[in-house]
Amino acid sequence: MSNQTPIRESRVSRTAVMALMFLLAIYFLLPIYFLIVAATKPQGDLASTFGLAFSHFDLFKNLGTLFSRSDGIFGRWALNSVIYAVLGAAVGTLISALCGYALAKFKFRGREFLFSVILGGVLVPTTALALPLFLLFSATGIVNTYLAVFLPSIVSPFGVYLARIFTAAAVPEEILESARLDGAGEFRTFFSVALKLLTPSLVTIFLFQFVGIWNNFFLPMVMLQKESLFPITLGLYEWNGQTARVSLLQESVITGALISIVPVIIVFILLQRFWRTGLASGSIK
Repeated sequence: MSNQTPIRESRVSRTAVMALMFLLAIYFLLPIYFLIVAATKPQGDLASTFGLAFSHFDLFKNLGTLFSRSDGIFGRWALNSVIYAVLGAAVGTLISALCGYALAKFKFRGREFLFSVILGGVLVPTTALALPLFLLFSATGIVNTYLAVFLPSIVSPFGVYLARIFTAAAVPEEILESARLDGAGEFRTFFSVALKLLTPSLVTIFLFQFVGIWNNFFLPMVMLQKESLFPITLGLYEWNGQTARVSLLQESVITGALISIVPVIIVFILLQRFWRTGLASGSIK
């Protein structure tokens, strides 16, 4: 009996964990399923049919309406989101890697205090910085430009924190010393040696940066007034505010919301594969 009890407890706990994971999966996937279903319906079926059941399949018509509405402004919003997210995440990841590498491998006075300040920046909500940034950018004349959204996006205290942790764990001092003995400068050592070892970890930082910038809403709302500069999040919000007067916008908002999550899913899948490949190759080395 004593040998059977742990087996039963293990089965019960495993079943409970699987049931909890199943419920969480439904909780997170149900909104996506609703978007898929709603995006395929004509405008009249949104209120007259059950929300989770398919009716008339008008997805391609809805997509055509979405990308042709207001002279194709949604395509411009999508391009803006790609510019903000891809460039912002790439530059932000590089800056985080440089800062984290310096904090992990260089010894200088005030290093731990500086790192503590960076950790404090992780705790500050980004919404609390929107108004000071707006006043600062107003004084410099870059409000209502791409830079007003791009510049704050490349600064990530959390990315610096992750980069320092990853650098301390993945970059041995012996390799850096060998590169320096061969005559490599600090920048060359970083880009030719440390950066290659950090690639899998930097993909993780890039993913965090990309998702955060892509979903960013409050900062563009504060900084931008021109519709041609809006990202998808702000553009769909503006359309959603007009649905009371123009009910046909409701279907475009739903279809646009579905389109907006597709790049995030694609990037996550691609980077996850790359991250796993990088870990495997690193372990072989």
